[in-house]
Amino acid sequence: MPGIDVVSLVGSAVPAELRADGHMACWLLMVDGQPKAGPFASREAALACQAVWLLSSATRREGDSLLA
Repeated sequence: MPGIDVVSLVGSAVPAELRADGHMACWLLMVDGQPKAGPFASREAALACQAVWLLSSATRREGDSLLA
């Protein structure tokens, strides 16, 4: 099962586009340590994306076990 995590970036690590809009923090979705989605301006949006990835991952695993 892949590691699907939400990480936060603060200060100068926040992409310039978001800093220009006044955001001093953002969130990324990481899958097995690699960025896969984001940056998100809200933690809630990142967590929603994580939930979709987790559901998709579980559905794929379930499908794989049905084929075995």
